Amino acid sequence: QVQLVESGGGLVQAGGSLRLSCAASGRTFSSYAMGWFRQAPGKEREFVARISRSGALSYYSDSVKGRFTISRDNVKNMVYLQMYSLKPEDTAVYYCAADATRASGNYYRSSDYDYWGQGTQVTVSS
Repeated sequence: QVQLVESGGGLVQAGGSLRLSCAASGRTFSSYAMGWFRQAPGKEREFVARISRSGALSYYSDSVKGRFTISRDNVKNMVYLQMYSLKPEDTAVYYCAADATRASGNYYRSSDYDYWGQGTQVTVSS
């Protein structure tokens, strides 16, 4: 089992950047593929990005491709989401999630992930 704690959210102007962090507990962090999701008010939770267990492979939703970068540090048990060129439509609660089953591949459904953090709010003002 793994526990996830996100941080780094906040208020930023459109065009700005933020880096979200997700700290994972446990000694088997490298056995999880990791993902970021987000949920805006009144909308369903949506996939943002995913990174494989080793960090060699990453996948992005079309809405963030080219603007966001997911990365991980398996020594520090951390996963990051660097966000550039932020837009008001990026405003949401961002969640870190762990997939205990699949090493790689583009798995973008919430049900593909086994563990979730509590979320961190990102607000982008216009």
